[in-house]
Amino acid sequence: SFRIFPDIKKAKNYSKAELKNLECKQVLKNIQQGDFLILLDENGKHYDSVGFSKFLENQLMMSHKRIIFLIGGAYGFSKEIYQRSNSKISLSKMTFSHQMVRLIFIEQLYRAFSIIRNEPYHHR
Repeated sequence: SFRIFPDIKKAKNYSKAELKNLECKQVLKNIQQGDFLILLDENGKHYDSVGFSKFLENQLMMSHKRIIFLIGGAYGFSKEIYQRSNSKISLSKMTFSHQMVRLIFIEQLYRAFSIIRNEPYHHR
C-alpha cells in the first residue's frame, strides 16, 4: 500500500528540528515492531536497477512483517527515525521534490519487480 502523511499544519511556526520531530512522531505511530524500515536518503547506498531488484528480492525472502520505504520531509529525518531504520538507499546524488521522488521510486519498484519476474520491461 501507499501512504502519504499530511503536512504539519502551520509549519512556518516550527524550527527545522521541531518539524522533523513532529514528522517523526507521525511516522513512528505507524511503524510496527516487525517492520523493516528503509529510508530514501541522500546518504544511502546507491544501486543500479538490477542491484536494487536483488536487494528487494532478498528483503522479500526475509520474515519481515512489512517492508516500508520512507521519504523524508523537507529537512530530512530526525535522529529517532535514523535509529529506527534498518537500511538507507539513495535514488541519486541530486535533490528532487517529494512529488518527483514518489514518481521515480514507484517506477523503480515496478522495474525491480519486472526484473525479479523476468518480464521484458527492463532491457539489459
